[in-house]
Amino acid sequence: MNLRAGQRLRRNDDFRAVREQGRRLDCGAFLLTWRTRPAESTATPARVGVVASRAAVGDAVHRNRAKRRLREIYRKHQALVPPGLDLVLTARAALLRLEFPEVEQRFAQACRKLTPLKND
Repeated sequence: MNLRAGQRLRRNDDFRAVREQGRRLDCGAFLLTWRTRPAESTATPARVGVVASRAAVGDAVHRNRAKRRLREIYRKHQALVPPGLDLVLTARAALLRLEFPEVEQRFAQACRKLTPLKND
């Protein structure tokens, strides 16, 4: 199952807003940052963006593998994410050293802690 365009963060402004206004959860292998979208769009499904930098993860092969893993984990467990949230998953080098089920478990635990933020 692929993510539709409405389920992905695409614009730099969206990524920036999540990073600047959102909350962070350190999951060891990745960093999960989330933010509640404005009130008129809270009924829509959550959106996700995946980031893997050269400094944190490594060369292009490793960055692409890390992003594929995070996207697949999100696809499998997107029902755990409350609607109306924007997520940014930032890969770290440890992501590629851990087994896939371990990373899935960390994502599921992090999703239980997600709470919509009140927009001022």
